[in-house]
Amino acid sequence: MNPEQLKFSIGITLINGIGNNIAKNLIATLGNEEAVFKEKRRNLEKIPGIGEKLAFQIHQHGNVLQRAEDEVEFILKNRIQYFHYSDNQYPFRLKECPDAPLLLYYKGNADINTTKILGIVGTRSPTDYGKQLCKEFIRDLSGIPGVLVVSGLAYGVDICAHRYSLDNQIPTLGVVAHGLDMIYPRIHRNTAVKMVECGGLITEYISKTNPDRQNFVQRNRIIAGMSDAVIVIESAEKGGALLTADFAQDYNRDIFAFPGRVGDVFSKGCNQLIAEQKASLIENAADFIRMTGWEERTQNIEKQLLIFNELNEDEQHIYALLKSTGDGMHVNTMSLELGIAYSKLTSVLLTMEFKSLIRALPGGVYKAV
Repeated sequence: MNPEQLKFSIGITLINGIGNNIAKNLIATLGNEEAVFKEKRRNLEKIPGIGEKLAFQIHQHGNVLQRAEDEVEFILKNRIQYFHYSDNQYPFRLKECPDAPLLLYYKGNADINTTKILGIVGTRSPTDYGKQLCKEFIRDLSGIPGVLVVSGLAYGVDICAHRYSLDNQIPTLGVVAHGLDMIYPRIHRNTAVKMVECGGLITEYISKTNPDRQNFVQRNRIIAGMSDAVIVIESAEKGGALLTADFAQDYNRDIFAFPGRVGDVFSKGCNQLIAEQKASLIENAADFIRMTGWEERTQNIEKQLLIFNELNEDEQHIYALLKSTGDGMHVNTMSLELGIAYSKLTSVLLTMEFKSLIRALPGGVYKAV
């Protein structure tokens, strides 16, 4: 997406009354964001969900596009990455969620589509027990490749999760409730700077957006949507951590919670999640790894890497191609895809079959084991 296209994409998010779902509907109907601003008002009114009021708002777009142009300058000047909902780089887990943002703004170097993403949330006033749980849990994840810890950069469990991740060289991502021109709370600025070097900061909000209360609720849905699983470490009966768990449940994510003593204020929320069977009870990282199958997945990945490194160049290309297809591929198609002559390819395939790396299926189709 070039800067001009980005301007129109940002502009549509700034129109009063147009949320993410309506914006996506408009784009799907008219083809792109620029067309939304150039469409005749009477035609806009006919689009489901728009009507006269929103059509009028869209046509009064002068200030909106100027503000969007200013934001494009800010993004380019500060080398901020941006992901449109239609981009391949957009977090694919979040894209599954019906209320995913049209645009995301990102500063960092973490792979936001890595193999294992874990949201860790909890109270802003954790006990020593909660802090220790968080510290030990993250420490015991440090040997697993491909892990990204996501939280909200807030006081309490959030900042503990970020700092303990950094201590253990685990990339950590902060989902913030404001633009990337500021850090809130300010006291977490030093941690945020380190996170940009080992992880990152991500938001759906443009610069000069205040961290208002409603933004934090919206921020929680992104934590849940980006994650494979969400862990609640400590929580009172109400709070942002439980809202994140609710979003996770809506998005069919796995939810886990550490139990606490009956009567402890910041154990009530976790105990309630467990009692209502919304969350699985865990006592340590080993429980979590066993329940999610992360250890088995890690062993499979390591095994595949070991196999891959032992292959010659042609075998590597064949194996990678068959792994990417999953269902198998015909030998003629492979020959065209890889640019390997049919006679040579069949010889290599036979060798790989003897090594039990691939399996021959009826009709000249081969599949990776």
